[in-house]
Amino acid sequence: MPDPAGEQPTAARLRRWRELLRGEREAAALYERLARAETGERREVLRELAAVERRHAAHWEDKLRAAGAEVPPPGRVPWRTRLLGLVADRWSTAAVLPLVERAEKADAGTYDAEPDAAPGMAGEERGHARTLSRLAEGRPDPRAGIARRETWHRGDRSGALRAAVFGVSDGLVSNTALVMGFAGSGSSRTALVLAGVAGLLAGAFSMAAGEYVSMSGQREMYEREIGLESRELEEDPESERDELVLLYRAKGLSRQEARRVADTIMNDRDVALDTLAREELGLDPDALGSPWSAAASSLLTFALGALVVILPYLVTSGTPAFVAAVCLFLVSLCAVGAGIGLLNGRSPWRSAGRQLLVGALAAAVTFGAGRLLGTSVS
Repeated sequence: MPDPAGEQPTAARLRRWRELLRGEREAAALYERLARAETGERREVLRELAAVERRHAAHWEDKLRAAGAEVPPPGRVPWRTRLLGLVADRWSTAAVLPLVERAEKADAGTYDAEPDAAPGMAGEERGHARTLSRLAEGRPDPRAGIARRETWHRGDRSGALRAAVFGVSDGLVSNTALVMGFAGSGSSRTALVLAGVAGLLAGAFSMAAGEYVSMSGQREMYEREIGLESRELEEDPESERDELVLLYRAKGLSRQEARRVADTIMNDRDVALDTLAREELGLDPDALGSPWSAAASSLLTFALGALVVILPYLVTSGTPAFVAAVCLFLVSLCAVGAGIGLLNGRSPWRSAGRQLLVGALAAAVTFGAGRLLGTSVS
């Protein structure tokens, strides 16, 4: 495996190859060690993951030999592997698989920009975390089918609902706290209205801009992941088929059943890409989130929440306006809290009480601060 440019690899490049070789050897040893604590199909899946890591290690060994460099001998089993193996023996692999899965996710992009990696290595590394996730679950995830039949289980596909909930709650609490601070200082009705409107506009547009940027970045990242998966499907479909077989075996299917399902899926490229995105990446290609929807929802709901405390001061002033503003604020807090509880399937009373406590505390603190500052300034 000579260098593509026909040049002797630099010392830094050789050092990187040795580091990658060490990582692959350690991963292979870890999977082999965990396989000893398992039985049946789950043991076979872990052993196959170890075989993939050994194949990756062999790739770097070949690169080093072709460059005339020394291939380091296998070292001792790392203490982390021994410790995780002991935990798996004492309790179960379920106790350690989440830790291994997180490590795999952190290293999933190792080969994305590695020019010396073999074709398919990047996809195999990214697929390991999903395989481990399925092993940790120990059974197929029924939620996808349930969501299609029972629409009330569906999450917030566009991100708009999440933005709306945060928007109205944030607008209500932050703007009321701002206006209460001015009210505590003894400011005039005009100053209170101006402060409330300024807080409404600044907060609403700030929330919208933040939601748009956040959701755009998230969507672009997801689209990049799906794009990489699409390219790997084109370049090395057999590796992707093998990843699907491993995933379905990790879910509990036999080798024969997993191969049959994987073969059926791979017969249609669009279905294959959709399935790989869901199973390997944990993404729903049809629900990546809408930046514009989230931004608009956040802007409107923040403005709605922020408007509550201003309304009484548009009609009257003094103590009547203050009392009306406080009453509207408390009622709105309870309504928002109860709504959040109902959406989450929790007790609306408990959620309303929590929202009331937090929001009222924030408003009381700023009112007290305004009173102290107003007295000291005057």
